Amino acid sequence: MATKTMPPQTDSMKPIEVPTKRDWTKPAAMAIPKGGYFELKQGRYGPIFPRTPACHGFSVVAKVIPGREQAIREYGKKIEEAVKGDPSVLASLRLHYLRWILFDVGSGLHFMYQGIFDTDFDKYLEDAVALFAATGITTVFVNLEGWPEDWKTNLPAVIQFFRDHQCPSFLEYGEYPYATADEIKKALKVKAAFSEMLDLMQ
Repeated sequence: MATKTMPPQTDSMKPIEVPTKRDWTKPAAMAIPKGGYFELKQGRYGPIFPRTPACHGFSVVAKVIPGREQAIREYGKKIEEAVKGDPSVLASLRLHYLRWILFDVGSGLHFMYQGIFDTDFDKYLEDAVALFAATGITTVFVNLEGWPEDWKTNLPAVIQFFRDHQCPSFLEYGEYPYATADEIKKALKVKAAFSEMLDLMQ
């Protein structure tokens, strides 16, 4: 399996100061060096991408196998139905958002997978493969060129696919920076309970 050669560390990859006390009340932006990280630190499967004001995430772009566009669109419906049937079906992924995009700029149909989540890059992919294995749902990525046929049993090949097709962002912004999905949901529950209490007092 081919692996990427990591670039030498440069001044633009030096660590930045991330405040130890993260203030969600103040919007924050972070410019990220080319390559996607500030400091070359190895994780379980490659360099560790930083947590940004938008939490963790990635954008994967890969070419669609000819004739598979409809299969990809139908898979979107499967996810919709799975979440309707069990709202916690994707809970292990600790997601904030997913965005799936199909586009063609003249070189064939491509698929973009954009995700924002609270775990690190490697943990997210481990959990995703485990989720698909547990539910029996086939991943949409089987419709993309280069996806490993033995993906259910070959996690390193899956992670290498994502790293090979990852398009690192160079700017990320958070209106409520570093807040996790659980923290946001807890805050909304408190708000709802407070609103209910005020209604009862009227």
